[in-house]
Amino acid sequence: MSVRTAYDKAASEGRAALVGYLPAGFPTVDGAIEAARTMVDAGCDAIEIGLPYTDPMMDGPTIQDAVHQALVGGVRVADVFRTVEAVAATGVPTLVMTYWNPVDHYGVDRFARDLASAGGTGLITPDLTPEEGAGWLEASDAHALDRVFLVALSSTDERIEKITEASRGFVYAASLMGVTGARSAVDTGAPRLVERTRAVIDKHGTALPVGLGLGVGNGAQAAEVAGFADGVIVGSAFVRRLLDAPDPPSGLAGIRALTEELAAGVRAGRR
Repeated sequence: MSVRTAYDKAASEGRAALVGYLPAGFPTVDGAIEAARTMVDAGCDAIEIGLPYTDPMMDGPTIQDAVHQALVGGVRVADVFRTVEAVAATGVPTLVMTYWNPVDHYGVDRFARDLASAGGTGLITPDLTPEEGAGWLEASDAHALDRVFLVALSSTDERIEKITEASRGFVYAASLMGVTGARSAVDTGAPRLVERTRAVIDKHGTALPVGLGLGVGNGAQAAEVAGFADGVIVGSAFVRRLLDAPDPPSGLAGIRALTEELAAGVRAGRR
């Protein structure tokens, strides 16, 4: 199942898709599974499971803290696949978001095979370029997995064209220059980035959805992004609810409340 099904379903309802992110193993492997299932139950259309990495250079302090706790807790790649399997069993498309080195170290085709076996939809690879991803392009074709590359505010039209041609499932538009983290306002360049990306997609007739991430933290921001993007991607705000919770039940309650707020936001931002 492609993540495209989630985007198409949302579009049929006249709204953007809500995509939530959590790292595997945080606060524990089972705790991450329960939190992700709560996000699905409360309104997320698709889930990204982060593969914890020792040097998360593109992530802000919130996700870095969560990933560090997961690594200290002993999370392994096998736990990532177990998390994917449990979340995918809910019926929503479930992707892995990861830096490239762990995949390369594990073995590209082996990783693709095991991800597909777990019911995963594909990979989001923020530090992999299409030019350096020949092995992943081949493996994703062999195992029918989505491959999601990123476009950024600094991307030229030529660069956007290469990225959209290589992508499958959706294109991830990173709306901030810098590391991840919820912000008080959506970057003013975000609508233009989505517009430029759509123009390239339309030229080639691939009709890929464009999801926007980095910085969304509340329902009002979700509504704003839903007014111009096909998907609203939220990560740090979910992680922060778990980090700030005094106990696991409070964390799950916070996750549920935020998901419901964001889900209402994407519906308020109907296009």
